[in-house]
Amino acid sequence: MTVEQQARGASGGATGAGRRRSRKDEILEIAVGLFAARGYHGVSMDDIGAAAGVTGPALYHHFAGKEAMLVAALTPVSEGLLDGGRQRRAAHPDDPRAALESLIDFHVDFALANPAVIALHLHELDRLPEEPRRRIRRLQRLYVEEWVTVLTALHPGLPDGEGRVLAHAAFGLMNSTPFLGGEVDHRRRAELLRAATLAALLAPTEPA
Repeated sequence: MTVEQQARGASGGATGAGRRRSRKDEILEIAVGLFAARGYHGVSMDDIGAAAGVTGPALYHHFAGKEAMLVAALTPVSEGLLDGGRQRRAAHPDDPRAALESLIDFHVDFALANPAVIALHLHELDRLPEEPRRRIRRLQRLYVEEWVTVLTALHPGLPDGEGRVLAHAAFGLMNSTPFLGGEVDHRRRAELLRAATLAALLAPTEPA
């Protein structure tokens, strides 16, 4: 399966679950797949229109251009991750281990459903204008802090800065999905990612 095929449904992984897709959503999903597979500068509006089966004027009816598509793909995902992270932490206010497991489940599900979006975040975020880029970066920082709050509760005495190191390390592990082949089925990949992330974050954090 190509990255473009994996990207079907990419923009709905963290938000919009159960919502009927519009034609605009479908075009955006196709654009996300193309951007992830070829790089932002390797895709033209004509490429997107051809893949979506629409003409130029119809495409511009939905989006002003590629930049608008990139903003539309990345901003709601960052919002959805933050909302989901807050909900999962709030559901376990007195049990940081349960909160951590819930956060891991949430993020692994997102990462497996959205490899193309993760690839865009990793490689294309800096293509955005300053204002939306700064907004997305802020949403990402707030999402990290949800994890840091749980990790510092789980490991008493852990400084916030070290909690951020652990959180980013966990994201690196879970966000490896764009680089995983298809030789392991989806269910088993989820199990492995959850177990590896949990083991890493439960490991002792005292200095050697």
